[in-house]
Amino acid sequence: MPVLEEQPVFHFSLYPPLGQEDWNYSTAAAQVRTLEDKMFDRAQLAEMANAASYKAATEILSGSEYNISPEADFKTIETMLSDRRTETTKLCKELLEDYRIVEYLSARSDFANMRLAIRRLVLEQPLGTDYSNSGNVAVDDFEQVFEQEDYSSLPVYLQEGIEAGVLGYYKNKNVRDIDIAIDKAQAWFQLQNAKHIGSIFLVELQKMYIDINNIRTILRLKFTESQDRDVFTSGGYLDTHRLSGYVDMGYESFPSAFASTPYCDIIHSGLGYLQKENSFLKLEAACDEHLLGYLKTTTEITAGYQPVVAYMLRKEHEIRMVRMLLTAKRNLLEPKLILDRLCV
Repeated sequence: MPVLEEQPVFHFSLYPPLGQEDWNYSTAAAQVRTLEDKMFDRAQLAEMANAASYKAATEILSGSEYNISPEADFKTIETMLSDRRTETTKLCKELLEDYRIVEYLSARSDFANMRLAIRRLVLEQPLGTDYSNSGNVAVDDFEQVFEQEDYSSLPVYLQEGIEAGVLGYYKNKNVRDIDIAIDKAQAWFQLQNAKHIGSIFLVELQKMYIDINNIRTILRLKFTESQDRDVFTSGGYLDTHRLSGYVDMGYESFPSAFASTPYCDIIHSGLGYLQKENSFLKLEAACDEHLLGYLKTTTEITAGYQPVVAYMLRKEHEIRMVRMLLTAKRNLLEPKLILDRLCV
């Protein structure tokens, strides 16, 4: 059957709906609107990318919350960025009145901690103490259960995730299989959790995450000529069986395969750059741009939890971009490469 006849059906053209307003969040929404005005825009980050030196790049940050000395070591920079993220997380959790939404957001750190711990466990490395303290499970408790290898006190979603991750590894003893198994477990849990909350915004956001991660997977499998096919995550709008078949298409067929989806710009931008530069920089930037575009549509919501969640996720992205820029300038990367990855 021709690819164009196999297109999935979307109920939106570019971005899905945001859900209803909630006037209990009128003050919270107004507060994050003020904070959004202080966020870096692309021009400011591009100025850092084009700075003549690492020192010049750090000087651009002076006067901002990311102020850092040019002589600061990497550990100091990481501590500063971690503090900024912690402050943002704390504020947004205080503004969110629905504890279920807080748990939904915090679960991301639980899965990140679990992923790190399983990697160290199967590779017989020290468990370490460098886990995020932003999850639903306290770091001390997390470290203890892995040291004792007794996971019964953890939430069910983490117990299932641990089982999936460990089994995934021992199937081929490939660390990458841990990530695949946990990605699937996390996506399923977060999607079901969003549905349980009854949040249109979180459901649509999670489906978008799934679709975009699957698009990343398609192009990486194609580029590396991998024979793996059971690596796609279900739950998004893009059918996983169909995606598996796309891997065997020629690059020239990808634009038509995604032409009627909201992700056609991601394919157009990422695929062209991949073929020309053998790099995924533009793909990653395009994926970020699409997700951020949806988050920015929450400006249409006068009052609701959506602007608070969107601000938190956008701020996390800004922190990642600052980290990327500082690292790139310190390692003397060409401005063009930095700009190709930059997205705000």
